Amino acid sequence: MAFFKKIHARWLLLPLLLLGTFLFDIAIGPVKIPLRDIFSGVFFPKTSDPIWIDILWNFRITKAVTCVLAGGALSMSGLQMQTLFRNPLAGPDVLGLSSGASLAVSLLLLGNQYLYPYLSGPWTIVLAATLGCVTVFMLMLVFAHRLQDSASLLIIGLMVGAGTSSIVSVLQYSSKAEALQTFLIWTFGNVGSLNWSEITVLFWIVMLGTAMVIFSSKNLNAWLLGDNYAKGLGVNLRKTRLLIILSTCLLTGAVTAFCGPIAFVGLAVPHLTKLWIDTSNHKVLVPNALMMGAILLLLCDILSQLPGDSKVLPLNAVTALFGAPVVIWVVLRSKMIRV
Repeated sequence: MAFFKKIHARWLLLPLLLLGTFLFDIAIGPVKIPLRDIFSGVFFPKTSDPIWIDILWNFRITKAVTCVLAGGALSMSGLQMQTLFRNPLAGPDVLGLSSGASLAVSLLLLGNQYLYPYLSGPWTIVLAATLGCVTVFMLMLVFAHRLQDSASLLIIGLMVGAGTSSIVSVLQYSSKAEALQTFLIWTFGNVGSLNWSEITVLFWIVMLGTAMVIFSSKNLNAWLLGDNYAKGLGVNLRKTRLLIILSTCLLTGAVTAFCGPIAFVGLAVPHLTKLWIDTSNHKVLVPNALMMGAILLLLCDILSQLPGDSKVLPLNAVTALFGAPVVIWVVLRSKMIRV
């Protein structure tokens, strides 16, 4: 009974909000489907219209499941990075993973314009982005093994991102309009193009990364108090840092490979979660950040769909509407600027 008394009512509200936004995301779309048919299509698919079943299970539900996986993964990654670097403005892309994926995809689409039509396939861009993430991850793993402080690792990660971005800019400047448009659409982020086989792969990678984050929760709590305090509690700083980087790379790299670079979710959600439940205990923050990230990305997907129109707004344009005010609030709250 004492345990249940400690559970705040708002903690119990997040699963209900997640379920509500998930169902609402399924219910809306360019094709209007009555709620009764949506219910029967989800729970009794054999008795429903085959066309609506195809729309629900191969478009709307896959998109909603992708939002849950991607939003949760990016949120946990951002939470870990902000704790590791003790920087409220750190996000899952500070290690340069998204930039590495963008470089690999740009080399495929922009630097290899004549060969890409023969290599194009459902997994081509995913494999290219994965290769870019893995390359940057191996590079950062070497730096993390050699460096003792996290601040230097943060600076190197930012510089790796800046260097890869400059190469991408050169490729964009010299590319053709058709290839540039394809690459630009990829950079907008997309949660609606995955099929069930791709979602299955993404699911297992996210589950592995989540297990690693949960395993690191106790060490993350000690890390908040400083390196010396964590070392006094018996935390192996080097192994813990490598485990945090590995889990972040798995989560961020998988989402970037399958969905493209999704901005602001990993940066904003940890702060929203701490504001919502008012705690710094990572054993509580991790599951709540996972749910909050899923809810936020589902809301962004809902807002990106124009009512009565088949067109969809770029996902990153909508996430910025949520993320930018949160970043401004964090800067003002931490007194990094004077008002």
